[in-house]
Amino acid sequence: MNNETVEILTALVVDDERLARAEMISMLGNFKNIRVAGEADSVDMAEEQIAKLRPDLIFLDIQMPGKSGFDLLEQIETSAKIIFVTAYDEYAIRAFEVNALDYLPKPVSLERLAKTVEKILSNSPNTHFAIKRLQYSDRLFIEFGTQIRFLKISEITHIMAEGDYTMVYLQNGVKGLVSKSMKEWEDRLPENFFCRIHRSSIVNTEYVSHIDKYYNNSYKVCIKGVSEPLIISRRYAKRIREMFG
Repeated sequence: MNNETVEILTALVVDDERLARAEMISMLGNFKNIRVAGEADSVDMAEEQIAKLRPDLIFLDIQMPGKSGFDLLEQIETSAKIIFVTAYDEYAIRAFEVNALDYLPKPVSLERLAKTVEKILSNSPNTHFAIKRLQYSDRLFIEFGTQIRFLKISEITHIMAEGDYTMVYLQNGVKGLVSKSMKEWEDRLPENFFCRIHRSSIVNTEYVSHIDKYYNNSYKVCIKGVSEPLIISRRYAKRIREMFG
């Protein structure tokens, strides 16, 4: 007798098109580990369903009338794994981050969905898309402190190293711990706005109010709204001087 317990994950399907929802629900019926607990045809309905059902997975259409899937994720707090479902490829390139588990291009095939389900069950990270440098207008879907949210790149004032993690500071004074290294940020942030000034700090030059000379040929960077200046190490001083001409 097989006493092995099969873990069942509940799913919410969010799409404004009724036929698209029905097709996704039908395909998910092929996987014994997933049970569709509900569906929603709008952001407002999805928000209600998430609060009520607390799903493990959300299959989320991005483009919907009125409010988008991105808007939904900014309105809620959830630990659910997000699988984007959309016909728009450009979102896949830069929207993927920590808790966006995968991206399903429309029309969704059963074969492609099976790969996503395999990834869900193995908790493996996304490997379908190359990591590309971000644009200043982009938003990252990321675990920020204790919340999962969309983080606007343009709102980041500076980033500080915190061991293997980083503390990200926003223009509204909010800060959050992010499971990204300084090297990851340096490789992905837009180079014409962000500059590494020390092995432990990166600044958004849009928020730099002024730079003062410091001792031993180093400098201090003063950031708008931040009381304590940041030190520019000698290693990075030349680049920051070049950026500010």
